[in-house]
Amino acid sequence: MSELTLTYFDFPGGRGEASRLALHVAGVAWTDDRFVGEWAAKKPTTPFGGLPVLHVAGRGTLSQSNAILAYIGREFGLLPEDSFEAARHAALMNAVEDLRAEAATTSRPDEAEKRAAREAFTVGYLARWTANAEKQIRGPFVGGTEISVADLKVYVALRSYLTGVYDYIPTTVLDERPKLAALMDAVAAHPKVAEWLSR
Repeated sequence: MSELTLTYFDFPGGRGEASRLALHVAGVAWTDDRFVGEWAAKKPTTPFGGLPVLHVAGRGTLSQSNAILAYIGREFGLLPEDSFEAARHAALMNAVEDLRAEAATTSRPDEAEKRAAREAFTVGYLARWTANAEKQIRGPFVGGTEISVADLKVYVALRSYLTGVYDYIPTTVLDERPKLAALMDAVAAHPKVAEWLSR
C-alpha cells in the first residue's frame, strides 16, 4: 500500500481533481480512494467535514484542498522554492476558491432566475476574475515554464466553464483572455496530464 491516499468523490472535477492530477504529475505512488457511499456517515470522520482529504502514512490526514496541494507541491517540486513565489501561487489558488464560492451563489430553483444570475456573473464577477488571474501568469504557466499545483487548480476550475458545466455561461469565456487560454492549453498538453485525462 502506498504512503499517500487521496480520498475524494468519484467524479472527474471539483476540489479533489487538482490533487489527483498533482500526484499523477509528480509521478509518486499513491492510492486513488474514490468515495462512494453514505456521505452523512463519512462526513464526521474527516478533519473539517469535507473532502478531499490526503492521508500521509505515519503523519496523519490533511484536509482542505489548498493545504493538500501546497503539501504535494512542496514535497514533489510542484511549487516554487522561493517563498514569495510560492505565496503568489497560493494566492491564486485561494482566488480559485473565491471564484467557486461566487459561482455557487448563481444556482437557483427557478430557471429564469438562474439564467439571469449566471448572465450577470459572467459579465461581472467572472470577467473581473479572469482579467485579474491573467495578471498572475508569466506564461505559459503561472510561474513561467514549469507547471505547478496552481496551474492544475486553475485548469480544473476553468475547465468546468469551457466544457459547459454551468448552463447559461458561454464556453467562450476565455476567448478574450489569451494568457489564461494558453495556460489551459499548456496544462492539457503536459504529458502526465494528457495521460491522466485519457484514462
